Parts: sequence; structure tokens; C-alpha cells
Amino acid sequence: MTEVASLRPIVAVLVSAVAIVPILMSGERPNLREGWTLLAAVAGLGVVGSMVPGGLDGTVYVTDLGTFVPGVEFALRADPLGILFALLASLLWLVTSFYSIGYMRGLSEHHQTRYFAAFAGSVSAAIGVAFAANLLVLFVFYELLTVATYPLVAHDETAEARAAGRKYLAYTFGGGVAVLAGALLVFWATGTTAFTPGGIAALASADPVVARAAFGLLAAGFGVKAALMPLHSWLPDAMVAPTPVSGLLHAVAVVKSGVFGIARVILDVYGPDLAASLGVGIALAAVATFTLVVASVIALRQDNLKRRLAFSTVSQLSYIVLGLAVLNPLSLVGGLLHIPAHAFMKLTLFFCAGAIHVETHTDDISNMAGIGRRMPLTMVAFGVASLGMAGIPLVAGFVSKYFLLIGTISAGDIVFTAALLVSGVLNIAYFWPVVYTAFFESPGTADEKPVVENSLGGWFGGHDTATDGGERQTDPQPDTNSAPAEAERDDHGYAETHEGQGAADDREAAEHIRPEHGDDAALAWEHRRWNGEESTWFMLGPILFAMTGSIVLGVVPDTAVFLQIVRLIVENVTGVVV
Repeated sequence: MTEVASLRPIVAVLVSAVAIVPILMSGERPNLREGWTLLAAVAGLGVVGSMVPGGLDGTVYVTDLGTFVPGVEFALRADPLGILFALLASLLWLVTSFYSIGYMRGLSEHHQTRYFAAFAGSVSAAIGVAFAANLLVLFVFYELLTVATYPLVAHDETAEARAAGRKYLAYTFGGGVAVLAGALLVFWATGTTAFTPGGIAALASADPVVARAAFGLLAAGFGVKAALMPLHSWLPDAMVAPTPVSGLLHAVAVVKSGVFGIARVILDVYGPDLAASLGVGIALAAVATFTLVVASVIALRQDNLKRRLAFSTVSQLSYIVLGLAVLNPLSLVGGLLHIPAHAFMKLTLFFCAGAIHVETHTDDISNMAGIGRRMPLTMVAFGVASLGMAGIPLVAGFVSKYFLLIGTISAGDIVFTAALLVSGVLNIAYFWPVVYTAFFESPGTADEKPVVENSLGGWFGGHDTATDGGERQTDPQPDTNSAPAEAERDDHGYAETHEGQGAADDREAAEHIRPEHGDDAALAWEHRRWNGEESTWFMLGPILFAMTGSIVLGVVPDTAVFLQIVRLIVENVTGVVV
């Protein structure tokens, strides 16, 4: 690879950071505020995209900002691994910005200016994580990402949101401390923290105890945001945030920064060979295997759609970590390719969940019987992304999981292969009921949707249960699950029942009791045509774009730029052409 001095890495970081100022100044003019958001997103994607052709040809763009601390440069370095993450973050920020406009306006959310400003700051920090040239610079942007995303997690300002925000800070700042400690150990042992494809050579001659301790600290620190068990519990609680934030947390910035950090440690600090000789890869793979299976089982017990998606994310992130920890070139390709594959699929799923909430105020799967009639495009997209998450061919998840499977088989790790197969079956088990409920059930015949319900888990919150007197207690929901008729929709396609008061709607909903499932007339969904009348195109467009990206990565993976970048990363690290 050839290093070239360039300002493009720092410009990519600063574009969205600079946009915070005009976004805040345009708070009284929503159209202008969102125009600044979209302009910054387009500019950021353009800067990152301009480095892709050179990156594929072996050019590494470097911005050197001087000495950070003695012996450590504050530098940004756009190598293939950094470009992979930065391209994903900048592309999906643009998509999510359009979606956020539809979502935030659809619910007339409060503090929208703060929301868009924090969103821009989060993406700036994520790009900084991508282009950090060493562990200490990565630590700085890793912590800035936590600070920038906190207002998004606590956006609702309810007691529940504040509690989730505090838990998020406690976990992620604790992880940051572990990252810093691990980085200092690496520096003490080698005199450098600079990322080097194949690993830092001096680390091979360091004390093995110190090297293992440093790896453990780094893996635990990044493992917090990667949601490795038992460090995962902040993530489901963060679902109290607006759905676009959930997409940011689960598909783009936060959790992906965790797996990205683990990738940096394995590929560019230790290297596959040293990680194997120290035995740290097998230990990390065991943790990832436990996480991906157990999180899938927990997902079976969730009736709330966003919580089911949250535990699915916990499981799917461990696919990436497992692929990296197995240390086989094929598994490395699978793990790295699952970063964009999961991003497109999971963003589709969260976008669908958000559209359902905006249009129908429905959040629990057991209340979605027949909703495919009301939101056909949304639920088809959900079905396609679900197929990909389960590893069905022609969708992105199949390609990445194929490489993971053959990588674990090639490495002789049959236990990990079996775990991947079991988790794939569990994926079908917790996604199929959602699709089946939407298209093949009617409100009067629907059953409860935690697939597994027992004393160890099941319903969360106000679920149907029997009271002491034997009476049935129902979920607080609006007195109908159907959306308003066409005559009741405003000029922008939003339901008039929103009344410009998202919070007021929730309070009003809490005052109603959902009729029994047998009351078919009250629970019947209004049919909507397939021409987009189910929602605003600010939300439908991003949903269909993310779904299309999932299909492109599944049908023509060799022509998709993400797979090209992944192959180059693995070749640079291992010397093996995959």
C-alpha cells in the first residue's frame, strides 16, 4: 500500500461536525435545518466516496495533525478497513436523514433541532473512529461517539429514557476506560499503538502475559458496544430512543464501532498469527458463540418488536466477532462482510418498525395480525430483510454467513459451525411469526407472539395476563388498530390522528383498552394500496432503499464495492487472496 498525504480524511470527519452550527441556528426554520442535514450528509458521502477508487488500488490517505502525546501521532488514516466503515456510516446517515424527517415530523417530536445536531455529531465521531490511525486516536473518537449519542438515547426525556441514558453512559464509558488501559499496555510493551496490517511486529516479542492482558482489556472495552454478553444489557434498554436512533445504534454507528474496534485489534494490532499463538482468538470466539445463541433464544421471548430486533442485533453482532476470532481468511471475509450486510438488513427492519409506530401506534407483534393489508410495502420489506437475517439465499445475510460457515469448517472449528447453524434456525423462529402474523392472520384469530414463554422470561410491560380474579387484562392501545381513512390524512400523507402531538397521542392511547381479539370489526385493518399510500415517502423511500441494498449484496456480491474492499483487507492482512 502507498501512503499519500491528504486532507480528505479530516474533511470527512469535519463535514458533519461543522454542520452542527447551521443546524442549531436554523431551529426555527425546519426546512432549512433539514436542508443543512441533507447537504452535510451528501457532502460527507462524496468525500468518503472519492477515496474508494484509490483505496481499492492500494492508496492510503493520511492526515497528520502532529504529536498527540510523546511517541503517538494524532493522525487520520483512510485504509481499506477504515473506508469500509466510513463508507457504510456516511451512506446510511444520508438514508437515515431522509427517514428521520418523516419520522420526527410524523410524530411531531419535541427538540427536533437537538436531535438532528446530535445525529450529525454522532456521524462525525463514527467517521473519526473509522479513520483513526492508532489506538489512542481511536479511543478519543470512541468516547466522543458516546457523548454525541447520549442525547439521542435520552431524547424522550422520560424517567425511562433518562435511566436508559445513564445505563448507556455507565457501560460505554466503562468500556472506554478498558480500551484506554489496553492501549497503554500495548504502548508500554511495544512503544507504539499505530495500526499495522498483520499486527505490530514488536508485540510478538512482548511478555505473553502482558499481551494477553492488553487483548482482554481491548476486547472487553470494544465488546461493550459490540454487545458481547454479559456486557449487552444497555442495548435493549436503549430501545426507548426514537426508532431512527435505534437504527443508528444498531446498524451504523455505535454497535458497529464496537465490532470495528475488535477488527482493528485482531487485524492491525495483534494480527491473526499472534492472536492464534496467544490463544486469545479461541477465547473470544467462545464468548461470541455463547452470545449469538443465547441472544437468539431471548429474542424468542419478546413481544415488543423493537426489543426482539434489539436481541437479534446482539446475536448478529457476534457473527461478526466470531468470524474475526476464528482467524481463518474465509471467516475474516464473512465477518467483515457481515458488517455492511447486517447494517442494510437491520436498518430495513428498524425503519419498518418505526413506520408501523408512526402510522398505527402499534409496537407489539401480537397486535399486528393482518397489518400487511394496512402497510403492504413496509411488511414486504420487513419480510425480505428477515430472510436475509436468517441467511436465506439472494439476500445479503446469505453471502456473509456462507463465508462464515466455510471459514469455521476450514479452520476445523465444527462447534462454531454448529452454533451458526443453530442460530440460523432460531433466526427463522423469531422472525417468521412477525411475517406470518402480518400477512396470514386476522385480528380475531391471532395468538400471542412470544415464541417461548416461561418463568425465565416472556412478556415485558403491560401484556395480556390473568388477574387474581381470573379476568383478562388487555394492553393499553387505541380503541382501533386501523389508521384513519384517506379523507382524514393531511396534505403530507400523515394521519390526522397524530394531531401534531406524539406524546399526547401516547397518553390518549393509554386511556383506551384494546378490545378482545374476537371483536373483528373493531380490530380490522384498513386496506391500503401498493402505491405508497400507507405512509409518507420520506419513510418508505429509505425503507425500500435499505431493502434493495440487502438484495444487491445478496445477488451480485462480487460487483458490490463492499465485498471488494473486504477482500482487499483480508489480502493485506493474511496475504491470501479470497
